[in-house]
Amino acid sequence: MQHTSRAIPDVDEAQPVSEGDWKSAITDVAPNEIRVRGYRLDELMGRIDFGQAVYLLLRGDLPDDGVGRLMTAMLVSSIDHGVTPPSVLGARNAASTGASLSASVASGVLSINRFHGGAVEDCARVLGEVVAGAAASPASSGADGPALESSARAVVASCRQRGVRIAGFGHRVHTADPRTDRLFKLADEAAVSGAHCRACRLVEAELERQSGRGLPINVDGALAAVLGDLGFEIELMNSVFIIARTAGLIAHAREERIRQRPMRRIDPAACAYDGPGPRALCR
Repeated sequence: MQHTSRAIPDVDEAQPVSEGDWKSAITDVAPNEIRVRGYRLDELMGRIDFGQAVYLLLRGDLPDDGVGRLMTAMLVSSIDHGVTPPSVLGARNAASTGASLSASVASGVLSINRFHGGAVEDCARVLGEVVAGAAASPASSGADGPALESSARAVVASCRQRGVRIAGFGHRVHTADPRTDRLFKLADEAAVSGAHCRACRLVEAELERQSGRGLPINVDGALAAVLGDLGFEIELMNSVFIIARTAGLIAHAREERIRQRPMRRIDPAACAYDGPGPRALCR
């Protein structure tokens, strides 16, 4: 890829180019042409959906239709979860001060950290430990079957002994997260489900068996399992949540500006929903 030289040219001066002293493999821009991971951006427009485009940016290749549909579903699953999450409160508080849309959204994104949005990565590390333990078992021909069950049992027991809460299980609102089964179903349809999805189910069962109470898989756990089977690096998994939730933060920041008075004291428990009632999706 060619780059302009470091010197800042005069407006009328031709800009010399060089090979540059650092490289990027993401997007190549030339006069009248933009290529993302080698594909012309204008040719991608109208031919791939947003989930496929995100996958292309993050992984470097276009997914097949099933994986693309799954990627889009993962993004849709996390677009919003009401007014109570810290990121939404951050965006609304900033908007209430008169901050710009970009500043309000940035305030929300900066609130996405280990204890809000970070559960995907934390859960993925546990699932990875389960899968690795099964693969290393002398009695195992791979990360599957009894070896995976034994590894899940050992990992859950170790976490409980150390007082470590396993992220991705249980929810403060839902006793059965409505997004979880849908994501696993789409993963099955895309032929993606593998050791991480199985490990997630086994950890769920072991948590109930060892604790005596049900802690069902939530959307973060499902995302961790599916992204793990897709081969995503753990350090990249929270990006899916960040990309998705940005759309919700924009909606909340805008609503705060047009419906509420400035500098108000925001109490999420005092909010009442007044949007459309239940609507059927006819597609």
